[in-house]
Amino acid sequence: MKIAVIGCTHAGTAAIVNTAKLYPDATITVYERNDNISFLSCGIALYVGGVVKDPDGLFYSSPNQLAELGVVTKMLHEVTSVDAAGHKLQAKNLKTGEEFEDTFDKLIVTTGSWPVVPKLEGIEMDNILLCKNYNHSNTIIEKAKHAKRITVVGAGYIGIELVEAFQMNGKEVTLIDSVDRILNKYLDPEFTDAIEETLTGHGIKLALGQTVQKFTGENGKVNKVITSKGEFDTDLVILCIGFRPNTELLKGQVDMLPNGAIIVDKYMQTSQKDVFAAGDSCAIHYNPTGKAAYIPLATNAVRMGTLVARNLVRPTTRYMGTQGTSGIKIYEQNIAGTGLTEASAADEGMVVEAVTLEDAYRPEFMPTAEKLLLKVIYEQATRRIVGAQVMSQADLTQSINTISVCIQNNMTVDELAFIDFFFQPHYNKPWNFLNSAGLQALPPVEVKTPAMV
Repeated sequence: MKIAVIGCTHAGTAAIVNTAKLYPDATITVYERNDNISFLSCGIALYVGGVVKDPDGLFYSSPNQLAELGVVTKMLHEVTSVDAAGHKLQAKNLKTGEEFEDTFDKLIVTTGSWPVVPKLEGIEMDNILLCKNYNHSNTIIEKAKHAKRITVVGAGYIGIELVEAFQMNGKEVTLIDSVDRILNKYLDPEFTDAIEETLTGHGIKLALGQTVQKFTGENGKVNKVITSKGEFDTDLVILCIGFRPNTELLKGQVDMLPNGAIIVDKYMQTSQKDVFAAGDSCAIHYNPTGKAAYIPLATNAVRMGTLVARNLVRPTTRYMGTQGTSGIKIYEQNIAGTGLTEASAADEGMVVEAVTLEDAYRPEFMPTAEKLLLKVIYEQATRRIVGAQVMSQADLTQSINTISVCIQNNMTVDELAFIDFFFQPHYNKPWNFLNSAGLQALPPVEVKTPAMV
């Protein structure tokens, strides 16, 4: 069996390693256009901020490690075209310029995503950078050394982590986003309001609800960001606007979402026989809505890549879908979420209710008993849990993994009230805070008094 793999980051590495182990007689060729593989891009802010000193730890595989599994890895090779039905591809050696054709019995497409780059005046200037891969992170670190004022455009996870890292390194930081609150895709206002207060308390300037219109500069270097509401002096701009799937190679050959995300079945096969896909190039099955969605996360990618390997020859292990579970640490606050927010549920036309709990996470007689903010969202009609968010200075983020399992299994908020959790004063109260949220959401019991005789 001849297997070709295009792209080797999270999904690609998982697919390749598992395929090599499951099918030791297969011939596996990997095409990677970059000069490195398996970079953990979620660690960029930690690397930029100096928390991670040795970047080698951000790589969890290498061409040599894959070679030990019998895999041929062609670094700095770009696949220029794919004939999915004809089982062949065209590739180019980026070092020599040589172009050649290859064939395959099975194709694994793990081409990932690429940052959204708007067409704005001045965007080609020096010191306007992207934030996606290892080379980007090294450029950011080098440029930031000589920058006093840094502007980050985009208030998602990466943008928030970067502004924190820059501020902690003594920079003057501005965060710009067209939406009027940060992290709007992940958290509801009760959480984002508190986080925004924390950011501004550390001196970070928030420029929300305004859109970047152009960049100006001198001698080819940016010095000002012009938005719909004002202008900001800057020495360096990092674009963190979002990501789009990298799927031009298969356009018109497989089913895709309108944004280009490849649609796969529950066994990771595309609409084209023998062509599989995984990771940020794909849509996922989003359990809270039951629909296909584009949610690029490393956790989705490694699961999907592993499933590709298991299902490459015949369907064996189905994909259970995802809740889009994620977490972030912002200064002293530990934050996590899963599924829909109340706002995103409304956007989906779903009628939901929510219960919000503010409490100490463990008994107040303990030396410390940090407060937590927990919100659980559930469908009004079915009472099925569809999302949750938590924030605390204590690390309670694993509780969101529990809620993710609840959503996965279509559990109701009423069942959450009575799930069996252990009690130990070091960790929680006799009623775990997840139980307490469920109890708070329980409808009243209608009591009928006996008719008088």
